[in-house]
Formats: sequence, C-alpha cells, structure tokens
Amino acid sequence: MTAFKKEELLIAAMARLLRGTRHIAVGVSSPIPASAALLTRRLSGGSTRVSILGDPSNTFWSDGGKELFDCAAQGRVDAFFFSGAQIDGSANINLVGIGDYPQSKVRFGGSYGSAFLYYMIPRIILFRPDHNARVLVPKVDFISAAGTSPPEVWRRGGPHALVTGKGVFSFDRAVGRFTLESVHPGSTMEEIKDATGFSFDVAPDLKETEPPDAETLDLIRGAVGGEIAATYPKFARETLGVAT
Repeated sequence: MTAFKKEELLIAAMARLLRGTRHIAVGVSSPIPASAALLTRRLSGGSTRVSILGDPSNTFWSDGGKELFDCAAQGRVDAFFFSGAQIDGSANINLVGIGDYPQSKVRFGGSYGSAFLYYMIPRIILFRPDHNARVLVPKVDFISAAGTSPPEVWRRGGPHALVTGKGVFSFDRAVGRFTLESVHPGSTMEEIKDATGFSFDVAPDLKETEPPDAETLDLIRGAVGGEIAATYPKFARETLGVAT
C-alpha cells in the first residue's frame, strides 16, 4: 500500500461523499474540503462545478459571499462544508462562543450565514480534522446553525455526513442521529467512542475507511495540489508536497 498522510485520507474520503454532485461550493480557510472538491471534479471528468471563495480561477461569482447565498437560495448549490468550535449529536454547530451566551468566556468569528446555508444546501458535510470530546459535545453552547428542524419547517438542506480525523459518520435527518460508517486506519471504534461527547449508532457493516489508491494520490499530489496552491500555497507545499 502506498504511504499517505492523514489529510490525503480525509480528502479522498470526502470526495467519495461528493460523488455525483453537480455544484460544490467551498468557503474560506478550507484547504482540505477545497482539495476534496477539486478531486471530485477531476474524478467526474469535469462534469462537477467547483466554486471556492477567494479563488478567482475556481468561481463564477463576481460578488463573493452574497452571490453564494443567492445561488443557494435558488437551489444552484448542491454541496457545502461546515466546521464548528462545537458539533453535537443532533448536528447543531456552534461558531459563536463557549459558555453561556452572551457572557461567553471564549468568542469566535461568528456564523456568517451558516444557518441560512444549512437550510438551503442539500448535502452539507461537517468536518473536523481533530476528534475529541471538547469539540464533539453532547449539546452545543450556542446553536449557530441547527442540524434538524420541526416537521412543519421547510428546508431543503441539512447535514449529510461528518468527517473527522478518526472516522466518517452519516447523519439520518429523520431520527436526528449520527451513524459511524467507517473508522480511519490507525483508529478504533472504542477510541472514537471515548473521544466523542455524544452517543451515536454504529453501522452493522462498519469498515475501515478506504485509503486513497496510488492513482488518487497522484491526482491529489499533482493536478489537485497544483490547483489548490493558488489559494493555499502553504498547505499545498507542506502537506501535498507541491513546489510553490
């Protein structure tokens, strides 16, 4: 088996979740999701559209975030990525602060439309490169964007999966719970349970996350790395080995 880095495993795992997607949008400060989107486009033969905020060569927008919101409202964005300082078992995310709001003891940058996009974009992939009980909590301190809604509330969008540094979870919106689908090489189900603050189900066919094969690694370190270097030169250089 060809040696790979954890980031390359996550890129390949996220790309598998994006198969068949027409239009993937990516926000700022997201080199791993952006690489996964570009890998998906390569594997689709170019049929998948990718829009990366802050990268003029990979977006058709002329007005940044405003146009992203317009496209999402019109049903023209099919997949997006969210992270969060906290994520709970109902797929709620916290981008505001830790502690009782408004006297939060730690404050973050804010939500910037995440609640709106969570309702509008059908396939939201939650993502954390780390995996610990400080991040994956029983209940978030502040709901920046709600993972589920009452039946009478209309929404086309919501959580599809959670990818962490230890495994891949699917999310069932009907019951509002995560299911562990695969465990990354080097991790165990017991380790994941110990590092997760919320309860989750386990797939009956739980498997090890499929590592990227040699062809996929060549794409990640070659064509994808070259593309991502324009926006994330340090990530491309230090993680993917691209000369920048």
